[in-house]
Amino acid sequence: MNLVVLTPDKELFHGSVTSVNVPAIGGRFEVRRGHAAIVAALEKGEVRFQPTKGEKKSIRIEQGFIEVLRDEVSLLVTGVSEQ
Repeated sequence: MNLVVLTPDKELFHGSVTSVNVPAIGGRFEVRRGHAAIVAALEKGEVRFQPTKGEKKSIRIEQGFIEVLRDEVSLLVTGVSEQ
């Protein structure tokens, strides 16, 4: 599945991942291949994702949105600090 992480200023990540774990307003959830389509608001916390190749990555955010549609995951976030 493909993930793109965008801020108002730049693209932080664009690539293939096996999972994405996000801090949604209603609680954390994980997206994997075949996940149902969804749009959700994100709250302050840590976004964690596993690239298909390489080590796990995490990004701290202040807020944002996630959209999942046909194994395409988009994160639009603000207040980012990479870890």
